[in-house]
Amino acid sequence: MAKKTKKYRSEIAEAVHEGIKGLHRVGLVDKKTMREFDLRCLTAVDDLSARDIQRLRKRERISQAVLARCLNLTTGQVSQLERGAKHARGATLKLLCLIEKKGLEVVL
Repeated sequence: MAKKTKKYRSEIAEAVHEGIKGLHRVGLVDKKTMREFDLRCLTAVDDLSARDIQRLRKRERISQAVLARCLNLTTGQVSQLERGAKHARGATLKLLCLIEKKGLEVVL
């Protein structure tokens, strides 16, 4: 079974999160506190509207085909996202949020 990897806001956030996770494993930190640390330490994923996705693509000055390739989607799927016919979820949403916050170079 493959190990899940988490993306942290920073190296410091990763160190703090790993320490708290260890305390959680031995029962010194409850589930509620662990969830709060997850929210604070892991990168946030915000919901993006169709308009947000279109603006993001235009800001990066790329075509739908190029964005589709970066997201491992078809051009038609990117078009659907930009028209609001479909909504970004899961890995696609995470990648879009990363591009929005840090630029296209993050996924290239």
